[in-house]
Parts: sequence; structure tokens; C-alpha cells
Amino acid sequence: MTRPATAYKVLTADQMAVLEQEGVFTGAPVDVADGYIHLSTAAQLTETVDKHFAGQTDLYIAAVDLDAMGDAVKWEESRGGQLFPHLYADLPLAAVIAYGPMKRDDDGTVRLPVAG
Repeated sequence: MTRPATAYKVLTADQMAVLEQEGVFTGAPVDVADGYIHLSTAAQLTETVDKHFAGQTDLYIAAVDLDAMGDAVKWEESRGGQLFPHLYADLPLAAVIAYGPMKRDDDGTVRLPVAG
């Protein structure tokens, strides 16, 4: 199975500000507790937002270049037996290829950020 070259991180506005200002994101509390930064594929993103960020506003989606992160990315079984990309390193802004406020399409699907 071919794995996608891009995965997505859901960030709060405060976390996005840290990434922009410091040029690196060391993880949300759940990431720090688990020992890696949780990412989702495009196909997993809407379910991730609905399950883990329900009712939250002011969220951002960052598209992460997995190739740029190399061996720090591990694909591991998680929700429902699906393989999720987990980042065993800090997330540098240089590896973020696009980001923006979270928006949804008319059907409720989370819209992927587009690079300018």
C-alpha cells in the first residue's frame, strides 16, 4: 500500500501561534503524554476532528510533508485498526507545506489547506 506523502495536524489557535512564532511545535498535551505528535491522513482528518475536537472553534489545519520528516514518521495502528502517521520528533514549520483556519465543506468534511 502506498502511503500518502502529506498528513495533517489539528492545532488550536494558540498552538498555531507557537508554531508560527517559534518555528517549531513540540506537541499538544496528548502528544506529549503519548510520546509522539498525532497526525491524520486526508481520509482520517474529518473523523479525527469530530472525535477529538468536537465543539471546539478556532482550530487550524497544518499540512505536513512526511518525506521531510523522514524516519521520525511511524505508521502505527490506532482507531479501528487504521494506520495513523505518528511523528516522533518536534514539528518544524519548515515541514508544514500549507496551513489555515479549519473550514468544512457543505457535507461537513474538513477542507484541506491549500498552499498559496
